[in-house]
Amino acid sequence: MTLNALLGKKIGTTRHFHEDGRADCVTAIELGPCAITQIKGQESEGYNSVQIGYGSAKNLNKAQNGHLKKSEKTFKFLKEIRDIETSELEVGQQFDLSIFEVGSKLDITGVTKGRGFAGGVKRHGFKGGPKTHGQSDRHRAPGSIGAGSTPGRVLKGMKMAGHMGSIKVTIKNLEILSLDQENNVLMVKGAVPGSTGTLLYAKKSKKQ
Repeated sequence: MTLNALLGKKIGTTRHFHEDGRADCVTAIELGPCAITQIKGQESEGYNSVQIGYGSAKNLNKAQNGHLKKSEKTFKFLKEIRDIETSELEVGQQFDLSIFEVGSKLDITGVTKGRGFAGGVKRHGFKGGPKTHGQSDRHRAPGSIGAGSTPGRVLKGMKMAGHMGSIKVTIKNLEILSLDQENNVLMVKGAVPGSTGTLLYAKKSKKQ
Protein backbone atom coordinates (compact mmCIF):
# COMPACT_ATOMS: atom_id res chain seq x y z
CA MET A 1 0.00 0.00 0.00
CA THR A 2 1.30 3.48 -0.86
CA LEU A 3 0.26 7.10 -0.54
CA ASN A 4 -1.45 9.06 -3.31
CA ALA A 5 -0.21 12.53 -2.29
CA LEU A 6 2.91 14.44 -1.24
CA LEU A 7 3.89 17.86 0.09
CA GLY A 8 6.49 19.99 -1.66
CA LYS A 9 7.39 23.46 -2.84
CA LYS A 10 7.28 25.42 -6.09
CA ILE A 11 10.66 25.96 -7.75
CA GLY A 12 9.61 28.00 -10.80
CA THR A 13 8.56 27.84 -14.44
CA THR A 14 10.53 26.82 -17.50
CA ARG A 15 10.12 25.06 -20.88
CA HIS A 16 10.01 21.35 -21.59
CA PHE A 17 10.99 20.15 -25.08
CA HIS A 18 9.46 16.96 -26.49
CA GLU A 19 11.33 14.60 -28.81
CA ASP A 20 9.45 15.96 -31.83
CA GLY A 21 10.59 19.52 -31.04
CA ARG A 22 7.38 20.76 -29.45
CA ALA A 23 7.79 22.93 -26.33
CA ASP A 24 5.43 23.23 -23.37
CA CYS A 25 5.39 25.70 -20.49
CA VAL A 26 5.96 23.69 -17.32
CA THR A 27 6.29 24.27 -13.59
CA ALA A 28 9.12 22.63 -11.68
CA ILE A 29 8.06 21.31 -8.27
CA GLU A 30 10.12 19.68 -5.53
CA LEU A 31 7.99 16.98 -3.90
CA GLY A 32 9.01 15.01 -0.82
CA PRO A 33 10.49 13.07 0.64
CA CYS A 34 7.61 12.90 3.12
CA ALA A 35 7.27 10.66 6.17
CA ILE A 36 4.19 9.38 7.98
CA THR A 37 3.89 11.06 11.38
CA GLN A 38 0.49 9.77 12.51
CA ILE A 39 -2.07 7.12 11.54
CA LYS A 40 -5.75 7.41 12.45
CA GLY A 41 -8.10 4.42 12.35
CA GLN A 42 -11.83 3.87 12.10
CA GLU A 43 -12.11 2.52 15.66
CA SER A 44 -10.35 5.37 17.46
CA GLU A 45 -11.14 8.39 15.27
CA GLY A 46 -14.16 7.30 13.22
CA TYR A 47 -12.29 7.56 9.91
CA ASN A 48 -9.06 6.42 8.26
CA SER A 49 -6.28 8.90 7.54
CA VAL A 50 -2.54 9.42 7.67
CA GLN A 51 -0.60 12.55 8.54
CA ILE A 52 2.55 13.27 6.58
CA GLY A 53 5.43 15.60 7.39
CA TYR A 54 7.65 17.63 5.06
CA GLY A 55 10.55 20.03 5.51
CA SER A 56 13.00 20.30 8.37
CA ALA A 57 11.99 22.38 11.41
CA LYS A 58 14.53 24.15 13.61
CA ASN A 59 12.56 25.04 16.74
CA LEU A 60 9.56 23.07 17.99
CA ASN A 61 7.79 23.26 21.34
CA LYS A 62 7.30 20.35 23.74
CA ALA A 63 3.92 19.34 22.35
CA GLN A 64 5.18 19.29 18.78
CA ASN A 65 8.28 17.29 19.72
CA GLY A 66 6.10 14.80 21.58
CA HIS A 67 3.79 14.41 18.61
CA LEU A 68 6.71 13.72 16.26
CA LYS A 69 8.61 11.45 18.66
CA LYS A 70 7.57 8.21 16.96
CA SER A 71 8.63 9.41 13.52
CA GLU A 72 12.09 10.29 14.96
CA LYS A 73 12.27 13.46 12.83
CA THR A 74 11.12 17.07 13.11
CA PHE A 75 8.98 18.49 10.32
CA LYS A 76 8.02 22.05 9.48
CA PHE A 77 4.79 21.19 7.64
CA LEU A 78 2.14 18.55 8.44
CA LYS A 79 -0.81 17.48 6.30
CA GLU A 80 -3.59 14.94 6.89
CA ILE A 81 -4.71 12.72 4.00
CA ARG A 82 -8.17 11.21 4.51
CA ASP A 83 -9.95 8.22 3.01
CA ILE A 84 -6.86 6.09 2.54
CA GLU A 85 -6.24 2.43 3.42
CA THR A 86 -3.87 2.41 6.42
CA SER A 87 -3.47 -1.32 7.15
CA GLU A 88 -0.04 -1.60 5.49
CA LEU A 89 1.33 1.80 6.52
CA GLU A 90 3.57 2.56 9.51
CA VAL A 91 4.65 5.69 11.36
CA GLY A 92 8.07 6.81 10.13
CA GLN A 93 7.63 5.24 6.68
CA GLN A 94 9.00 7.51 3.91
CA PHE A 95 7.66 8.20 0.43
CA ASP A 96 9.11 10.09 -2.53
CA LEU A 97 8.43 10.73 -6.23
CA SER A 98 8.34 7.01 -6.97
CA ILE A 99 4.60 7.02 -6.15
CA PHE A 100 4.01 9.07 -9.33
CA GLU A 101 4.79 8.32 -12.98
CA VAL A 102 5.21 10.29 -16.21
CA GLY A 103 1.90 10.81 -17.98
CA SER A 104 -0.27 10.63 -14.86
CA LYS A 105 -2.22 13.68 -13.66
CA LEU A 106 -2.12 15.63 -10.40
CA ASP A 107 -4.40 18.00 -8.51
CA ILE A 108 -2.13 20.65 -6.98
CA THR A 109 -3.19 22.96 -4.14
CA GLY A 110 -1.38 26.10 -3.04
CA VAL A 111 -1.86 29.70 -1.88
CA THR A 112 -1.86 32.29 -4.66
CA LYS A 113 0.36 35.37 -4.69
CA GLY A 114 -0.91 38.20 -2.51
CA ARG A 115 -1.67 41.40 -4.46
CA GLY A 116 -2.70 43.61 -1.55
CA PHE A 117 -5.55 46.11 -1.93
CA ALA A 118 -6.55 46.28 -5.61
CA GLY A 119 -9.12 48.25 -7.55
CA GLY A 120 -11.95 46.91 -9.68
CA VAL A 121 -10.00 47.06 -12.95
CA LYS A 122 -7.15 44.89 -11.66
CA ARG A 123 -9.22 42.68 -9.36
CA HIS A 124 -12.25 41.98 -11.55
CA GLY A 125 -11.28 43.12 -15.04
CA PHE A 126 -13.57 46.18 -15.19
CA LYS A 127 -13.05 48.26 -18.33
CA GLY A 128 -13.22 51.62 -16.52
CA GLY A 129 -15.04 54.78 -17.55
CA PRO A 130 -14.89 56.81 -20.77
CA LYS A 131 -11.58 58.45 -21.65
CA THR A 132 -13.13 61.56 -23.24
CA HIS A 133 -15.80 64.24 -22.64
CA GLY A 134 -14.07 65.74 -19.64
CA GLN A 135 -13.96 62.64 -17.47
CA SER A 136 -10.30 62.94 -16.61
CA ASP A 137 -10.56 61.17 -13.24
CA ARG A 138 -12.87 58.24 -14.13
CA HIS A 139 -10.56 56.01 -16.16
CA ARG A 140 -10.34 53.26 -13.52
CA ALA A 141 -13.47 54.03 -11.48
CA PRO A 142 -15.90 51.15 -10.73
CA GLY A 143 -19.07 52.99 -11.75
CA SER A 144 -22.50 52.48 -10.18
CA ILE A 145 -22.75 49.84 -7.45
CA GLY A 146 -26.52 49.55 -7.10
CA ALA A 147 -30.03 50.88 -7.66
CA GLY A 148 -31.67 53.84 -5.85
CA SER A 149 -34.71 53.45 -3.60
CA THR A 150 -35.07 49.73 -4.40
CA PRO A 151 -33.40 47.91 -2.77
CA GLY A 152 -31.79 51.02 -1.28
CA ARG A 153 -28.60 49.23 -0.27
CA VAL A 154 -25.55 47.57 -1.75
CA LEU A 155 -26.14 43.85 -2.35
CA LYS A 156 -23.78 41.33 -0.79
CA GLY A 157 -21.13 39.94 -3.12
CA MET A 158 -20.91 43.08 -5.25
CA LYS A 159 -17.64 43.20 -7.19
CA MET A 160 -15.65 46.07 -5.75
CA ALA A 161 -12.12 47.06 -4.79
CA GLY A 162 -10.59 45.01 -1.98
CA HIS A 163 -7.97 42.49 -0.93
CA MET A 164 -6.72 40.47 -3.91
CA GLY A 165 -4.91 37.14 -3.94
CA SER A 166 -3.50 35.10 -1.04
CA ILE A 167 -6.25 32.46 -1.25
CA LYS A 168 -6.07 28.67 -1.43
CA VAL A 169 -6.57 27.39 -4.99
CA THR A 170 -6.53 23.89 -6.52
CA ILE A 171 -5.53 23.36 -10.16
CA LYS A 172 -6.79 19.99 -11.41
CA ASN A 173 -5.52 17.46 -13.94
CA LEU A 174 -1.98 18.77 -14.45
CA GLU A 175 0.00 16.27 -16.52
CA ILE A 176 3.44 15.09 -15.36
CA LEU A 177 5.91 15.51 -18.23
CA SER A 178 9.14 14.45 -16.49
CA LEU A 179 10.48 13.07 -13.20
CA ASP A 180 13.90 13.54 -11.60
CA GLN A 181 14.03 10.92 -8.84
CA GLU A 182 17.54 11.90 -7.72
CA ASN A 183 16.58 15.52 -6.93
CA ASN A 184 12.88 14.88 -6.08
CA VAL A 185 11.80 17.27 -8.84
CA LEU A 186 8.98 16.82 -11.34
CA MET A 187 7.67 18.96 -14.20
CA VAL A 188 3.95 19.48 -14.69
CA LYS A 189 2.37 21.03 -17.76
CA GLY A 190 0.86 24.41 -16.93
CA ALA A 191 0.91 26.80 -13.99
CA VAL A 192 0.44 26.18 -10.27
CA PRO A 193 -0.54 28.69 -7.54
CA GLY A 194 1.96 30.79 -5.62
CA SER A 195 5.43 32.21 -5.96
CA THR A 196 8.82 30.48 -5.72
CA GLY A 197 9.04 28.53 -2.47
CA THR A 198 5.27 28.28 -1.93
CA LEU A 199 4.16 25.12 -0.10
CA LEU A 200 2.21 22.81 -2.43
CA TYR A 201 0.05 19.73 -1.91
CA ALA A 202 0.04 17.36 -4.90
CA LYS A 203 -2.48 14.51 -5.11
CA LYS A 204 -3.21 11.99 -7.84
CA SER A 205 -6.24 13.08 -9.85
CA LYS A 206 -9.33 10.90 -9.87
CA LYS A 207 -9.44 11.41 -13.64
CA GLN A 208 -6.36 9.71 -15.15
